[in-house]
Amino acid sequence: MLACPECDLLLARREIGPGERARCSRCGHLLFSPRPEAAAKIVALSLTVAILMGGAMFFPFLSVATGGVSHESSIFGTALAYSEGFLAPLSVAVMLLIVLLPVARVLALIFALGPLAAGRAPFAQARRAFRLAGRIRPWAMAEVFLIGTVVAIVKIGGLASVGLGPAFWAFALLVVAAAAMDSLTNDWTIWDALDPTSPL
Repeated sequence: MLACPECDLLLARREIGPGERARCSRCGHLLFSPRPEAAAKIVALSLTVAILMGGAMFFPFLSVATGGVSHESSIFGTALAYSEGFLAPLSVAVMLLIVLLPVARVLALIFALGPLAAGRAPFAQARRAFRLAGRIRPWAMAEVFLIGTVVAIVKIGGLASVGLGPAFWAFALLVVAAAAMDSLTNDWTIWDALDPTSPL
């Protein structure tokens, strides 16, 4: 049995073939839809996110110039700037929510789905890693950080000259790659692929 995440209707689960979709009989919500080679695509996008995060952390993110004085900063440098005094928790929150949790999530997905993408049996701890990735997902706030940055740029645009560094564009691509990865991730079919004999 499975419950519709929209209307909570309990439904008997049945196998569907490639190209078919399972929808809730009450509200029509899409429950799952098998996609060929989804594991390989998710692993590739996860690697992309991890690589882009490395560049986004250390390259210049923004540069601000006003009154003949300019300053540029990276995400890592900004976090370190608040690492002392009463603002230290802010530094920890930035590194945890913006960098460490998104990276931990994609590494967990690579560990869980990597063998499937290579056509091999999953690792013994694959289900635990995939469960961890699901729990981390609401706390990995890279896209929230990007939206906040865009809002801040609009606000200070009239006061100073703002330049977008390579890390900004890497971060933007990272968010797009993460969104594409999430669109390919279907919990029902992945749980089956990781261990078809275990209940969902």
